[in-house]
Amino acid sequence: MKSFSQFKEFIKGKKVAVVGIGISNRPLIKKLVEYGAKVTAFDKKENIENKEELEALGVNFILGSDYLEKLEDFEVIFRTPSLLPTNKYLIKAKEKGAYITSEIREFVKYCKGKIFGVTGSDGKTTTTTLIYEMLKKQGYNVYIGGNIGIPIFDKIEEIKEEDYVVLELSSFQLMDFDVSPMVSVITNLSPNHLDYHKDMEEYVRAKENIFLHQNKDGITILNKDNNITFNMKDKVKGILRFFSMKEEAFSYYKDGKLYVNNQLVCKKDEVKILGMHNVENLLAAFSAVYGFVSVENMRYVALNFSGVEHRIEFVKEINGIRFYNDSIASSPTRTIAGLKCFDKKVILIAGGYDKNIPFEPLAQEGIDRIKTLVLLGMTKEKIKRAFLEVCSKTGKEIEIIEAVDLEDAVKKAYKRAETGDIVILSPACASFDMFKNFEERGRKFKEIVLNLRG
Repeated sequence: MKSFSQFKEFIKGKKVAVVGIGISNRPLIKKLVEYGAKVTAFDKKENIENKEELEALGVNFILGSDYLEKLEDFEVIFRTPSLLPTNKYLIKAKEKGAYITSEIREFVKYCKGKIFGVTGSDGKTTTTTLIYEMLKKQGYNVYIGGNIGIPIFDKIEEIKEEDYVVLELSSFQLMDFDVSPMVSVITNLSPNHLDYHKDMEEYVRAKENIFLHQNKDGITILNKDNNITFNMKDKVKGILRFFSMKEEAFSYYKDGKLYVNNQLVCKKDEVKILGMHNVENLLAAFSAVYGFVSVENMRYVALNFSGVEHRIEFVKEINGIRFYNDSIASSPTRTIAGLKCFDKKVILIAGGYDKNIPFEPLAQEGIDRIKTLVLLGMTKEKIKRAFLEVCSKTGKEIEIIEAVDLEDAVKKAYKRAETGDIVILSPACASFDMFKNFEERGRKFKEIVLNLRG
């Protein structure tokens, strides 16, 4: 483990570019200034909130649509996760000798604490939060960050060797990782973010970085039921633990019960959060914390954890119609998992930003689980075509309604619903065509539902 004083020495006096002036990069900018770096903040947006605060610290700004063109003039570049290392301006800067990195990569490289990292296509946030809750229940001092929680780099100097850190990591963050957490989890992998990644192979390679740089003492948790993750087994350098819903593994589900290392943790009926995909998330978490957390404390969290906001979150019941917010479901596989939580057909609100992911699997699996499909956003025609194709092949029928925006979608869904029905926002798409992120979309959905007249 490198000493953080080395980083501080390295960064002092350097011309540093920080790309993206979002929530996590603001504390980073302040820290870099504190360590003596000459910082320039880059952003596509021209109107930056609280710009004066950073200007007062001596930070320079390069803003606007052509903001990346001047990157090659800098010695160190901190990229925002969505600016991939394959970007032509970053490649050009690297050729000229720039050191390209990110807040989270430097954190993993220099943090003294014991790091657990979680990635995957679906279930990352819930699994990360479960691991955090289990470690906390055991009595450790635990931090949570990455894609969720606090901007973690800000805390690097206060984290001690005996502390624990749980990070949710995306493929964008992992692409240029040359370090890996002590415990690494891949929940599952399916086509995702193919609007950003060159192809599926690049996406999978990025995910593998979460464990590729471990030593023999590292622990890697893989999903045995997912072909892509199962086939990574030979690349694991440290201890390998599988979890499975189908067969015995390090942690597994069998006959309505959840086990870790052949010890019973709990029964499925005792688990508080809905859905078999959450049983899978629990198994991944059990495998990760085994040896650090007692089975009793794993059981306590399984029985008491009520879920994370925007993940099949119950919003309200109006006239016997129940509304659920599953805004996190930004991929077809995630929406399918959500649909499987209910023992009856639902009214599904779906559609959004197009990540170039096929919707045929959603149509094939969803046709028997959806009563009415309310579509909105960029992808509504694409999703509609996928469902109509399944209807023409199978002879099955589904009611499809189009909406102009989320409010229109909720009102149309409510109008179609009868007492006993379930209305769920589970978009199978990202939110960027209408909202800043899935949280904003979920909060807007809840606001609309709460304002519905009964």
